[in-house]
Amino acid sequence: MFIVYVLYSASFNKIYIGYTSHLDEGMLSHNSLSKKGYTLKFRPWSLVYTEKFIAKADAMRREKELKSAKGRTFILKLIEH
Repeated sequence: MFIVYVLYSASFNKIYIGYTSHLDEGMLSHNSLSKKGYTLKFRPWSLVYTEKFIAKADAMRREKELKSAKGRTFILKLIEH
């Protein structure tokens, strides 16, 4: 099982889109364990959206869609409500 997820940093008004097979570990990494990378600078992160997929290729495809302009518009509407 693969999960496409969207994180939101309210403190910095930033979003992060990714996919993983271990969401709990990923959240821990984004919010406390990681020592480098984009998400380090904008902590704390809140999980605002998830979608589950059986195939990794499908999760990767959806992640790419969410990173497009249309996908980001969809995400911003979720955050605003």
